[in-house]
Parts: sequence; structure tokens; C-alpha cells
Amino acid sequence: MTAIPMDGRLLAAKIEGRLRAETEELKASGLSPTLATILVGKDPASKVYVASKHRAAARVGIASRSFDLPEETTEGELTSLIRSLNSDSSVNGILLQLPLPPHLGELESIEAISPEKDVDGLTATNAGRLAYGETDLVPCTPRGVMELLHHYGVPIRSSRAVVINRSTLVGKPLHHLLLAEDATVTMCHSKSRDLASHTAEADILVTAVGRRPDFVVTAGMVKEGATVIDVAINRVEGKLLGDVDYEGVSHRASYITPVPGGVGPMTVVMLMQNTLIAARAQSRPLIARARS
Repeated sequence: MTAIPMDGRLLAAKIEGRLRAETEELKASGLSPTLATILVGKDPASKVYVASKHRAAARVGIASRSFDLPEETTEGELTSLIRSLNSDSSVNGILLQLPLPPHLGELESIEAISPEKDVDGLTATNAGRLAYGETDLVPCTPRGVMELLHHYGVPIRSSRAVVINRSTLVGKPLHHLLLAEDATVTMCHSKSRDLASHTAEADILVTAVGRRPDFVVTAGMVKEGATVIDVAINRVEGKLLGDVDYEGVSHRASYITPVPGGVGPMTVVMLMQNTLIAARAQSRPLIARARS
């Protein structure tokens, strides 16, 4: 068996085509979808990620604004900026790039974002709505994982899914999304005992640890015929690698995501999709008033 690579770049490009058409429709109705990004400090990886998001916005026709703040920015200064963007009707989505410098509280800063403009889906309001299956603004990486599963026709209903991650960014929202589609979901983490006994039972295995070479998902940990989704990004000896021993696991799995080129492009395009979802939702009161 040789696993079929799940090409996130190809699927993201296809989705971008649809989003371009949606953006043009919104512009024709008088709305210009706009995303604002906030970057605090000079973390090199964060700067690369933010730049990729602005390039994606340009490709689909979404306007974008970049707010780059110095490392010494205070909690009050950051909150003040977020609140000003909340009240700016020309801004539809706000993305606060994580991680923040250590002196800033991530939870407090995220909670300052209006849930209607929370295109990362991380506020307590949107997280709670997701638990009830009532939100359209879902965290981008989990939404991208689900899009890949749907595109490749991977059976989810009644499958056994194992997620090695319990973060609010990936593991917890993905748990809700998989459960909503009738998977039986096990969440594993650094304190899980005998991890391989769980992963070896998984029809769908998602890993997002990011501690290579200390942690690697090997072929012996994977069920034959499983779908393996690698969310992690590690830089090892100048190479970008995920959690998964790609070569070894490819001979055991049925589908597998490459790193890079798998989940990463899907995360970015889902941010664009969330921005359009937010823009449409915010435009409804304006359209209603215009028609009255």
C-alpha cells in the first residue's frame, strides 16, 4: 500500500477560485471585505505567516490592513487597537497573530476581539457556539482538516478518530467538528499513557505536537489503511517536517498529508473563507436598512 498524498495546495487553489467569485459578488453589492491583522513583536515565523495571509487576501480580492506593533506594546495599547478595529465598520475580520510576547495575555487579548469579527474562531463566544454546533466562524486549521477529509471522500461517520493535541487552536475545535459528523473521537496529549495503543486503532489520525525529533509518529503507531493528517511544522536541520515519518507511514496509510503543502495552505484559505462569512453576516443589517 502507498498512501495518496492529500494535496492542500491544489485544494486551496480551487477554494480560492470560489472565494474570488464570492468576493466579486460582495463588491458588486457595495461591500468591500476587509481583513485586519495584528502582529506584536518581530518573531520571524509569525512575520512569514502574516505575510502569507496578506498574499492570499490579495489573490481572492479581500482588502487587508497590517498593524505591526513593537515588542514592548502594553496590554492597554493592544486592547485599545483591537477595540478601535471592533468599532470600525470598514473592517470585517480581525486576526491577532499568535504567539504574543510573554508579557501579554493571549486569552485577554483574544477576548477583546468582537465575536462577529473573530475570524480565527478563538473567542469564548465562538468556542461555545462551536460546542453547540451554532457558529460559522470555526478555527481555521480544524476547518481546513475537515475540508481535506471531505474533498478526498474519507469516511467520517462511525469512524474512530484520534487527535494528538488538546489546544484551543486545533485539538478542541477539531474534536467538536469530528463529533458533529458522528465520528468516535479520542483526544490524546502529553500525559496520555501508551499513546500507540490509541493511535493504532484510529481510522483517522490527526497529530499536531511539533516537537520533532523528540516526538515522531512512526509506521508502527498507525493502523493499516488509516488517514493520517499531519498539522505540525518542525524545522530540523534546515528542513520543514511534520510529526509523521512520512516515508514509513506512507506504506501503511491510505491517505496522508505532506509537510509542507498539506494542512498549511488550507489554514490560510479557511481564514479567507471566514473573512467572507463575517463580511456577509455584518452586511445583513445594512442591506435590510437599505431595503426598508
